[in-house]
Amino acid sequence: MTEDYYVGAYWGVRKETALECARRAELFFHMLARCDPSFVQWYRAGRGFPRELPGHPVRTEVEALEKWLLQGRNRTDVGKHVIEDLGFSQMMWNAKKEATEISIHCGGYSPWGGPNSCLLKPTRESPIRERLLRVSVLAEVLTSMAIAWDPDFAMASSSEMVELLEKQGFEVRVGWLTYLSRRRGRLPPLPAPVRIEPVGALGWLLVLSPEPMTASNPEHVAFTSRVRELLDRAGLIAWPRPEPAGE
Repeated sequence: MTEDYYVGAYWGVRKETALECARRAELFFHMLARCDPSFVQWYRAGRGFPRELPGHPVRTEVEALEKWLLQGRNRTDVGKHVIEDLGFSQMMWNAKKEATEISIHCGGYSPWGGPNSCLLKPTRESPIRERLLRVSVLAEVLTSMAIAWDPDFAMASSSEMVELLEKQGFEVRVGWLTYLSRRRGRLPPLPAPVRIEPVGALGWLLVLSPEPMTASNPEHVAFTSRVRELLDRAGLIAWPRPEPAGE
């Protein structure tokens, strides 16, 4: 599997404080640590960390996460004033080499600032990669994201597959595994071998195949495209765009 796989959760405008986001992040890291041993300790950038470490260890208690998120506020180029409606952005990794990375953007409520998101990108070259790119692990990661961040949708896929399937600019993305919030609407009947699992009362997890879905396999592309089309007909794919002022 040489494709660039990632797991991403996305949600629209949601005004939240750094403390509210930190509570979500604390739950996310707590759940994530149970998905794989490599997800237990994370590191961040900054001066003065020990050379033998990948960075400063990230403390996953609410108080530390709140402070960390506040350090990730967007600021103006001139005057360095905080841009409140763009929320908080931070990233971290779990190793010096062959690292898995996490980037978080939360608390944003500007209609022009793009979606809030939580992205996890597994290492590209490592024996760990094969362990992470399994349905059982990815389903747990997606479930962790769904419960902690309550996104509109989340998916595990390769960038190459997304590029082949995406048709409307940014839209609800369908991947090898896909989470859809109940806020999006009702699921239509989907063809075998799609497996549908409820995620509490929040939404559904769709597993298109027990084996990795790759953009290099025409059958995988055709099947994923078929599922996307059925979801689109049910009104679950289109992502609402803000209207220009005055229209």
